Amino acid sequence: MLDADARQVLLTLHPRVGAWLQLGGHVEDDDQTLLAAAAREAFEESGIEGIRINPTPIELAIHPITCSLGLPTRHFDIRYVGHAPAGARPVVSLESDDLRWFDLDDLPVNIAPELPGLIRRAQQRSLGTA
Repeated sequence: MLDADARQVLLTLHPRVGAWLQLGGHVEDDDQTLLAAAAREAFEESGIEGIRINPTPIELAIHPITCSLGLPTRHFDIRYVGHAPAGARPVVSLESDDLRWFDLDDLPVNIAPELPGLIRRAQQRSLGTA
């Protein structure tokens, strides 16, 4: 999720992965659409109300992952760009060890390797340059 000006990104320190990642989650039975699931997860993980989600996904990522049951599986991530309202203050949930805004030119060291490129594409789309 980007801030209202697309100058900062909100990242979560994932407790199982031990790295800073984008917000995300899983589709639940009550979710009517993938976009609704993305909006729900963004709110649940950030505590921020009024997040605007661009309805066109920015990326589909398919990758191996070991989920909470300890079984390896394939994950299908449909990634959207969300924007927080101006002045939004995140609230750390039980799903995160930490939650912070980072300047786009000052990302943390322990970040998922694909994330800088994803963040750049998100900013470009937000600014209308992609």
